[in-house]
Amino acid sequence: MISATDITLEWQGGEPDAAGHIVEFATEPHGRYTILQFLPPHQTTFTHPDLMPETSFHYRVRPFYGPASRPIEITLPEGPMGSATKDDHAWAAPRSIPGGPIAKHAIRMASADAVPTGLKAAVMHANGVRFRWTDHAADEEGYLLEDRPEGSADFGVIAVLGPNINSFGLITLPNEKKASFRVRAFYYGKPSNLAGQTTGTIPPGG
Repeated sequence: MISATDITLEWQGGEPDAAGHIVEFATEPHGRYTILQFLPPHQTTFTHPDLMPETSFHYRVRPFYGPASRPIEITLPEGPMGSATKDDHAWAAPRSIPGGPIAKHAIRMASADAVPTGLKAAVMHANGVRFRWTDHAADEEGYLLEDRPEGSADFGVIAVLGPNINSFGLITLPNEKKASFRVRAFYYGKPSNLAGQTTGTIPPGG
């Protein structure tokens, strides 16, 4: 506890070949865990702020693994966020587009042939871009869309997609007008031990 309603987690990393870590929480030790954030592999702390007082929170950390495509750089045209409001965004729904090669390679065996390839982007409007790629993995638990906005040091996860997906549309944030993007076929690693804390009472007027 770093305050009555703020909890900081610390853990040891170092899992070989991990692409990053997932921080999850639940309000019961054996309840349904919710993903808080995907973190880069070198990060080993996380703060969960502004929590409900007098409530128990339980946490675990999981590594995730899998290969990422080559990144592509995108510069979107100028335009206000409102330019997307008349678009029905049907193009943005996650899809499995047929017609590609049979996805038969194992990311759990670190097969170089399981890496997603052919990542392409189509600019749909000033704030929207559709990505397509070729799925080669037979055993992924899903796909991650990651980006690195101009000036950022690391890629971060911006969308979690189901297995076999190879098309997805993104409505970008202002800092994503110019950014690098990639997709990752991934699977979850073994969860850590559980760690729990109960938040305190906020004093009157606090």
